[in-house]
Order: sequence, then C-alpha cells, then structure tokens
Amino acid sequence: MNALAQNMHNYFPHNRHILGLIFVLIGSLFCLWLNMSLDTWSDGRIIGLSSLTLAILLGMVLGNTLYPNFSEQLSDGVNFAKGQILRLAIIFYGFKLTLTQVASVGMPAVMTDALVLTSTFLLTYWLGTRWLKVDKQTTLLIGAGASICGAAAVIAAEPVVKAEAHKVTIAVATVVVFGTIAMLLYPFLYQLGWLQPWLNAQQYGIYTGSTIHEVAQVVVAGNAVSTEVGNTAVVTKMIRVMMLAPFLLILSFALTATSSKNGEKLSLMKRVQQVKVPWFAFIFILVVLLHTWVPMTAGFERSMVMLDDVLLTMAMFALGLTTHLSAIKQAGVKPLILGAMMFAWLIIGGGLINIVIASL
Repeated sequence: MNALAQNMHNYFPHNRHILGLIFVLIGSLFCLWLNMSLDTWSDGRIIGLSSLTLAILLGMVLGNTLYPNFSEQLSDGVNFAKGQILRLAIIFYGFKLTLTQVASVGMPAVMTDALVLTSTFLLTYWLGTRWLKVDKQTTLLIGAGASICGAAAVIAAEPVVKAEAHKVTIAVATVVVFGTIAMLLYPFLYQLGWLQPWLNAQQYGIYTGSTIHEVAQVVVAGNAVSTEVGNTAVVTKMIRVMMLAPFLLILSFALTATSSKNGEKLSLMKRVQQVKVPWFAFIFILVVLLHTWVPMTAGFERSMVMLDDVLLTMAMFALGLTTHLSAIKQAGVKPLILGAMMFAWLIIGGGLINIVIASL
C-alpha cells in the first residue's frame, strides 16, 4: 500500500513543476489552436496534420534555440509532462473507444490486427538490430509506432524501453513521414482499382485500419472512399490501440531476459518479478470498459476527449523541448531506412494478411 500511495503521490505536481507545466500547457494550447486554424485557413486542404506533429516540431525549434536558456527553471515541469502527463494521456485515450465498436467489425478485424501487429513488430526488431544495426531502443520504439498506433504508441512505450528523448523523436518522425504517405497513397490505389480484385470496400476499411500508423491518418484514408469505409477503418484502428496494454506488458517481460547489472540470464521466476507492469496501460483498458458499460453524457465524453488531446499534445511538446538536433544527426539515416522498410511491409505484407483473413 505504501508503494501504491507513493506512486499516486508522484502524479500530483509540486511547486517546482508549476512554471514548466504552465509553459508546456501554453505551447500545447497554441498547437491545438494552430492545427484548427490551419484547417480553416486552407479550407481543409491541409490534411492529416495533427496537433501532435505541430507540438513536437515547435518544441524542437524552441528546445534548440530559446529553451536551454530557461531549462533550469522549467525542466522539472517539462519532465513531469513527458512522464506523468503522458501516462494520464494514455489513460484518457480510453474515452475514444468502446467494446461495442469492436463487436461491430467482428473477428476478421481482430485477427487481422493481431497478425499485423505481431509480424510488424517482430520484423522491425529483426531488421533493425540484426541487419541495419540500429540501436535496440530506437528499433523497439519504431516497431511500436508502426505496429500499433503511431506516436501515441511510441511515447507509451518510452517508459518501458527507457529511451532518450532524441530516440523517441526519431521514432515519431518515421510515423509522421510514412504514415502521411500512406494516408494519401491508400485511397489513390483504391480509386485506381488496384485493390478491388482483392478487397471489397468493407475489407479495404479493415486493411486501412490495420496497417496505417496514426488514427488521424486512418480517418483521412478511410473517409476518402466513403463514410462507411471510414467508420470501419477507425474501429479497426481502435482495436489495434486496445492491444497496447498487453503489448507493453509482454515487451516489459521480454526486456528482463538478462540482468542489467552483469548480463546474466535470469530464471523465469526472477523475470516475472522484475517485470515493470505498465499500470497506466491497464487503467486505459479499464476506462474503455467504463466507457462501454457506464452511461455518459455526450458533453462529458467530448470534455474527456478534449482533455486527452491537450494532455497528449503537452507530452509531445515537452518531448520536442528536450530533443537535441545533434543527437538526431548522430543517429544517421538508418532509422529512416528502417521506417521505410516497415512502411513497405505494412502495404504489401499487411495487404497479404488482410487478403488471407478475408478469404477464410
């Protein structure tokens, strides 16, 4: 109980956090406003751009120019946003989906998501560590982003992987670049008629939701065909999001294979004892269940979704502030190559998985 109380205590900001949190909040609110304004100013022509992308970009600009001059006063609050605020954002993400949505697309979508997630993550790890020689932490984060739900999965996996800020940013960059390309490419391939011999409209929705990185990108790619296809795509994507909690638990277990002190292999019991349970991910599942079974007003749901958008944007802005361009430059082009290879796999390999499941 003492450990639980201490853990809960860590989620309450203290005086030393206030300045940094105010700064991060202002930056995130500006990015949310700018994202909506850009959509209005361009009459909707700027598609797939999210407040998360704007937040990490603005954060990186400030983090490599003005922020270092004030980091001593702001760093406690910025680090709080990267840690505790991030976990709260993942928890509140549960207000964006329900089990009823899962039931609406059936087992084919669930099976497809599970196979795409597993194959994508394992292939990313093998190619990244064995062939491209990308460092393990960056590889794991790229794998999480490609296989589950983009930037949200990357930053949710960071506490388990314990990666440095620039590695998280690199992984998020692969999501932004290749997810945006996918968002535009998928509807183009469908309209050309290249996918129709293999997948009908409903199956195209499942294909889109099971293989495109970000939720926002799935919304664009699905609705480019029709509203019904868009709904199927988003629900399929949300099923992938729900797989985040067990994924993080399995990842934590896998990372305890050896002792961090002397590199010795650990017994099964010791590995179980050393697993860092991602409680925030399981509370996220609990919120999904509550959202499914407990009646909630539309106004309350909208408020929770808006709060989650703010929290996620705060976490991304804080991440950008602590990302140094010199560290990204030092990482080289290999992470981008790995992201490109997984992008190709999601299109071709993910497509084959969808075709096989659809034919069963």
